[in-house]
Amino acid sequence: MDERTDTTVCYRHPNRPTRLRCSECERPICFECSHDAAVGQKCPECARPQGRYRVVTARESLAGPSFATTPVTFSIIAVAVAIYVLMFLSRDFEVELIQRFASVNVLIDQGEWWRVLTAAFLHGSLWHVGFNMYALYLFGPRLEREVGSAAFAALYFAAAAGGGAASSILGPDFVAIRAGLVPTVALGASGAIFGLFGAWMFVAYKLRSTPAGRSMFNQLGVLLLINLALPLAIPNIDWRAHLGGLVTGILVAWLWSVMAAGKPGARVIRTVIGTAALVVALGLVIAL
Repeated sequence: MDERTDTTVCYRHPNRPTRLRCSECERPICFECSHDAAVGQKCPECARPQGRYRVVTARESLAGPSFATTPVTFSIIAVAVAIYVLMFLSRDFEVELIQRFASVNVLIDQGEWWRVLTAAFLHGSLWHVGFNMYALYLFGPRLEREVGSAAFAALYFAAAAGGGAASSILGPDFVAIRAGLVPTVALGASGAIFGLFGAWMFVAYKLRSTPAGRSMFNQLGVLLLINLALPLAIPNIDWRAHLGGLVTGILVAWLWSVMAAGKPGARVIRTVIGTAALVVALGLVIAL
């Protein structure tokens, strides 16, 4: 028997052993033939645009992400920044928004579950909204282009709800909250941002056998350690919301990889998975 029959080689380069496979057609590919995707890597054929698509000019490519290519990301940034500006200009408006839409555990426990989503558009300071929206600008556009705007929106709000659920359930005052004694107020999109962070961590982990994937995984790992350490140095950071959003993002990205990669209608499947995660997270908030 030929000793090479048990060796997996690139389908385009038979002389190159490889452990990589296309996430859509599952053909073995070498590093040279690998194209990074949002979930896994693709061969040159699967990486080509399918069906109808818009031609992107060199000028558009060099200009970076925009509302035309990533409308959900830029809409969220615009709404969050506009709300913060209005809150900054009017103290009465700020108080009204916090009273009606902030994540207040006592009120959530009384049935106002929507607060875990609306709180993601409220921020208490310039550095708070600036840091979160800059992180969204960094992590959001490429992911939205890869998975589709609807699936991206579902992931974002699922992570926000997952962060809110973790903040409520894991809080040290949970027993007292159940008795209606201790109000805990939370603002910000950190849970949702950590959901995007978690999705990218999963992508980097899947690509860790490639130099680019390994580099991205190491960089994200350092950022994760820094962000996990911040609550030790800065008071009033809700690490529980960060953790809940991170876990939600990783879980959704894993389900996308298992159930949507390489399937017809992958973007629709991703949207359904993200929406289901959102419903489950809200269900936990309502039930507990």
